Parts: sequence; C-alpha cells; structure tokens
Amino acid sequence: MSTDTTGTRVGAPTAAADKAGRNGGDLVIETLEALGARTVFGIPGQHALGLFDALSRSGLHFVSSRVENNSAFAADGYSRATGEVGVLFLSTGPGALTSLAGLQEAYATGVPMVVVASQIPLDGLGARRKGMLHQLDDQKASAANVTKSQRTVHHASGIPSAIQDAWADAITVPQGPVWVEVPQDVLLAPVFVPPVADALAEAYEHPPRVELVEEAVRWLSAAKRPAIVAGGGVRRAGARDALLRVAEKLRAPVVCSPGGNGAFPWTHPLSLQSWVEDRHTTEVLEEADVLIVVGSSLGEVTSNYFTLEPRGRLIQIDAEPRVLESNRPALGIRADARAALEYLDDALGRLVAAGAEDYPAEGPDWGGVSPEALVAGTLEKVRARLDAQDLDKERTFMADIRAAVPDAMQTFWDMTISAYWGWSCWDARGGEFHSAQGAGGLGFGYPAAIGGAVGLAVAGEKGLEGRVLAVSGDGSAMYSIAELATARQHNVPVTWLIVDDGGYGILREYMVGAFGKATATELARPDFVALAESFGVPARRVEPGGVRAALEESFAADGPNVVVVETLLRMFAPTHLDA
Repeated sequence: MSTDTTGTRVGAPTAAADKAGRNGGDLVIETLEALGARTVFGIPGQHALGLFDALSRSGLHFVSSRVENNSAFAADGYSRATGEVGVLFLSTGPGALTSLAGLQEAYATGVPMVVVASQIPLDGLGARRKGMLHQLDDQKASAANVTKSQRTVHHASGIPSAIQDAWADAITVPQGPVWVEVPQDVLLAPVFVPPVADALAEAYEHPPRVELVEEAVRWLSAAKRPAIVAGGGVRRAGARDALLRVAEKLRAPVVCSPGGNGAFPWTHPLSLQSWVEDRHTTEVLEEADVLIVVGSSLGEVTSNYFTLEPRGRLIQIDAEPRVLESNRPALGIRADARAALEYLDDALGRLVAAGAEDYPAEGPDWGGVSPEALVAGTLEKVRARLDAQDLDKERTFMADIRAAVPDAMQTFWDMTISAYWGWSCWDARGGEFHSAQGAGGLGFGYPAAIGGAVGLAVAGEKGLEGRVLAVSGDGSAMYSIAELATARQHNVPVTWLIVDDGGYGILREYMVGAFGKATATELARPDFVALAESFGVPARRVEPGGVRAALEESFAADGPNVVVVETLLRMFAPTHLDA
C-alpha cells in the first residue's frame, strides 16, 4: 500500500478523522433520517468508510448485498413494495459502475431512489492520477444515462441541501433514481453545525394543462367506442380508483400493460386483463374511436410489437414528456396519471349530471355489441386461441402458482418465460406484480424480492403479506445467486421459485423460431437445491405438478427458502394461428 509524506496509507481515514466527532458522513445520515429514510442498501468501500462509520451511529437499518447491481435491485424492490424512496450507498469506481444495470431498471420503470456514491478526494477530481484507486475520469457522467439527476458535493456544509434536493427530484413525476456523490475527504471532514433535525423535500407539481384536458373531454363526450390502455404510471400514481371511475363512466374496455398489471380489477366486466400480446385485444384497441393511453409509452410489448394501428383518435397521458407521441401521433398531456384521471372523472361527471346533449345518452356502440359483451367475447377468443396451441402444461403451471400465492402477497419476476406468461395472465388481486420489464435485464427478481420483503417488515406488515415470492429461470438465477447469503444473513422471508430449463429458455425459443436452431443458449448450472442448502437456506426440488403444494408449504415457513422445478415451458403465439 502506498503512503503519503506523513506515512499515512493513501485513501485510508486518518486518526484525526476518527477523533473529529461528527463529520460529513454524519450529515448524510442525519439528512436521510430527517427525510424519512429507514433502510439503506449497499456494500461498504474504501472511499465510503466515513459514511459507513456514521451509519453505525444511526437508527437506519442497513442491508448488505453481495453485488452492487443486486443492491440497486434491492433498493428498487424496497421502493416498489412500500411506496417509499429506496436508498442505496455505493463505493467509488467499480462499485458505482457495477450498480448501473440495476439503476437502469429503476430509471426505466420510474422507481424513486436516492443513490449516495463516494468519490476520490477532492484534489483528484478532474485530474488523471495514475494509481489512484477506483478513479474514473467522470464518475457522475457514467450514471447520467440511468439516473434523473446527478450532483457532486464539494463541501460538507452542502450535503444536507444536496440530498434534500435529490430526494425532491426522486419523488417528482416522472419519478426515478437520482445520484449524489460525495468525495472521501468531504465525508471525513469535521463539521460544527448542529445535527440535522428537519429536512423537507416536496415533489414539484406538474398539473395537466387545462385546455388539453378539456379537449380530451370533448373527444370523449362524443366517443361511441372509447377504450383505455393502463400502464405502470397508473399504479405508481395510485390512480386505480380514478381509472375505475373513468372507465365506468365511459363504459370503456380497459387493458393493462405488463407494467400496469393490477391497475384495473381483473374480473371487472370491462377488463381485457393484460392480454396486450394478443391480436384479438389489439383489434379492440384499433377499433376504438378514442383510445386513452395513460401511464404508458405504448411501447414494444404494449403495442403488440408495434403491430397496433389505431384507426381513431389517441389521447396519451404521461408524466414523462419524452414519452408523449413517441410512438404515435396523439393529444399528448403531460401529467401525473392520478391528477389527469381525476380531472377527467370530474369533467365527465359534470356532463352526466348536466344531461349534456353532446354526451351519448344511448351509451357506447361497438357495432351493435355492448362494451361488456365485447370484452367477454374477446377474452373467450383469447382462451380459444390458447386452447389450440397445446399449452396445457404452461397454463396449469401458472394457474397452480396463482392458486398457491395468497391474494395480498407481492411477487417479483425475473425476465424468464414464467414472467412473460405472467405479464398476460397474472391476476395480481390484492398484491402487487413487479417485473423487470422496464429495462429487461436479468437478475432482478430475487434481490428485488429481498428488498421488498425487508421493506414490508420495516413498514410493519404482518403474516403472509410480509413474505414475498421471487420467480427466476436458471439463467437469471445465476445473476443473483450470491444473494442467498444476504437472505440468510438477514433472515428475509422470501420464497424463491427457480424454473430450471437448462439454459436461456426464451432466447432458445426466439432463436429456434427465427433460425431453426439455438446457439449459446444452453448452460451448465449448479444443483440449486444443494447450493441453497450450503448457504443454510432450505430448498426442495419438485415436479411441475407439485409446485402448488411446495409453494404453500414454503410460504408457511420462516425465513428464506427455495423451490426448484425442472421443466421446459413454451410461450404462446400472440397472433392468429393462420397469420
């Protein structure tokens, strides 16, 4: 280890720092606590030692993952499960960079997180000193593509304001992760100000422009065939009730995107559920004379791989202005989904109460068929198409998982064939359905579930509602297998279902379909049961027909456990059989 002229190891905290009392690290911790943070995820690092020393003097609960990317997924899962801001601590350089794929998922999905990363000492910033541990030319720039905003704090006195401002950014729609980096010497710098006792971070309001919403109401008041696509923005905004009221006033069929799964009651007479990857559903959306897309970019999956060709008018509501009209010309309304839907609900309610002549008293008309009959007929067509594809094993497997999972249990799904089925067929009921569909990276399911379970425990949830389910394939499971140690260390109530098909199953299927053969999709993998048990985590292997009983027994246990099912699942074809 190199030394400076005083003989001190370069990069290590000095004895003077140890005796200085409160320092910059304490200001970070105190500000986070004042803002309401209760849990932090991350991994210690050399430049962040002052931050972690301050953590030891706080009431914050720290969960140490084994890989920074998984720490990011865990903070993401914590936020999704609780609605709180996820907090992530990162070390400099390799630690910070390793987190980026996890942050991409949070950024793409709109998950509020505050990331505090350490940095090299101030006098090294902007320089290129050979041999300075962990140094990047511009660490903050590395995070710019996967976070809403980035800040570097140059003085300890600036820490509370920087974190407070970052927190406000994170919770302002469109929500997302924000980046604050603090150099090592700033974290260690002694401070003489009183402890942070109060911090206020409020979301900036982005109300919908009145003239745009009024125009939308004019379109809807004359619509005969309105329909709605509900995306993840509806769930994040807490807009379920407002969506239900608008849909019922319009008698509009509603389909949820994968991210919006659970935004609308599954068994409601107007619910097309989440069968967005089905041509029968796509045709309903194309036939609408006014299509409302709320909280969704109308992207690849939701548009049935860009085959959707709306023939009517399109109203698109989203908090992210870059999303508006990104895929289709539309009346674009930048707004939080809840605010916009509540405005529409009020305006439509006034039309109904006033008996407005331009509001269609006879109701919607889908070619002589009521909206409710149209929905029922469309779902029956979906079932008939699936019946013709020899998918009994897959449908039974998913139904057995759904039957085992308690209604209020939250579930976290990796990018695996089971999740692809879940996007369309999973009835979230009283729980929440979380998947990595935002960015599509592997390894999300298990660490996010750990974060979710930790959050539910901190939030005071009891019983089965506090346990969560993670679902992965064998390929994606290997991305996060080290987190078995995290689950065991913290005794996290997570049941991990690993569906082992011997490789990257969805890529195998795609390649065989496109090229007639698969290349580089087959994987050597461990004995997952033996591996889990080596971490002290109970595990079992069952046949597909035994998955329901195995899950039910695992849900009744304490702490983490694993269920492994060796089976090959196939995806359904989303188009007509003769297409």
